[in-house]
Amino acid sequence: MPVPLNADSIRRAPKVLLHDHLDGGLRPQTVLELAEENGYRDLPASDADSLGRWFREAADSGSLVKYLETFAHTVGVMQTPEAIHRVARECALDLAADGVVYAEVRFAPELSTAQGLAIEDVVEAMVDGFEVGGREATEAGTPIRVGALLCAMRQADRWDEVAGLVVRYRDEGVVGFDLAGPEIGFPPDRIPSAIGVLDGARAHRTIHAGEADGIESIRAALDGAHAERLGHGVRIADEVADDGTLGPLAKRVLDEQITLEVAPSSNVQTGAYPSLAAHPVDRLHRLGFAVTLNTDNRLMSGVSVTSEVVDVASTFGWTWDDVATVTERAVARAFVSDAERARLLDGVIRPGYAALRA
Repeated sequence: MPVPLNADSIRRAPKVLLHDHLDGGLRPQTVLELAEENGYRDLPASDADSLGRWFREAADSGSLVKYLETFAHTVGVMQTPEAIHRVARECALDLAADGVVYAEVRFAPELSTAQGLAIEDVVEAMVDGFEVGGREATEAGTPIRVGALLCAMRQADRWDEVAGLVVRYRDEGVVGFDLAGPEIGFPPDRIPSAIGVLDGARAHRTIHAGEADGIESIRAALDGAHAERLGHGVRIADEVADDGTLGPLAKRVLDEQITLEVAPSSNVQTGAYPSLAAHPVDRLHRLGFAVTLNTDNRLMSGVSVTSEVVDVASTFGWTWDDVATVTERAVARAFVSDAERARLLDGVIRPGYAALRA
């Protein structure tokens, strides 16, 4: 008999996470302690429970712009190498404790340079924190590997610099490039020279698109920025009719199996959809789109990978086959070597789900 699909069993299942923001997943207690250590005086609460609740409530606004404003506080306490290292180490430990075996966690290193920290120091603190946390988790019996995605901010002009860092550090823990920030008004091909740097080095990239903006944003991410994956990408559903008929871009995304890094709870919080039940994650999954499940920002959304899977599975009647499918899709388009992909699939993911379905 299959193991019942519930929070406890999903937590034990091997999971893969492709879309998680480092500055959106801090422990509330860590925010408080780093604020004290670094003289940051603007926090809206003085104890961990109240602060965690404030982040969730402030983010639950129905507006992506207001949602993004909560990051002023987390970024505000991430302005030293020690703080960034701590946050990255704890991220790896927290994900491992939630049953994640491979994760790609993203951050815009330029956000931690406000007080004069060199952008290279930000990257090095981040990747070393992931490595230390991953090693500690593995030694404790919850093995995990965390790769870093470096974001350039759409509204800023440091794309070339960030693209260069992706290439420079790609053998030291950085696995790819991303564009984050306001989607509307800042197209993903705005600075073609950065895309050229990535193309020339054959560097991996995932691009935020199809979250706050629609089909044309997705098209620009694919054609202009040469995205391999779409951060969110759920607005591709705008080209999916009720009877399943696909528009031309939706057909392309389906046929080419462009990975959709879907984060349902975050999409509801930012107003993309009114409720989880109204979210297109299940419809896209059933039609064969390369849907993966992700957290986006664990602190702001008050979620874990486990809770996200539980909520989607319970809302749409998913089985272990569905959970295994989205997990294998995530491994298939993770920015890892073929050898590492095979190790994850054949040594971890498939045996893990076979045991749960037995």
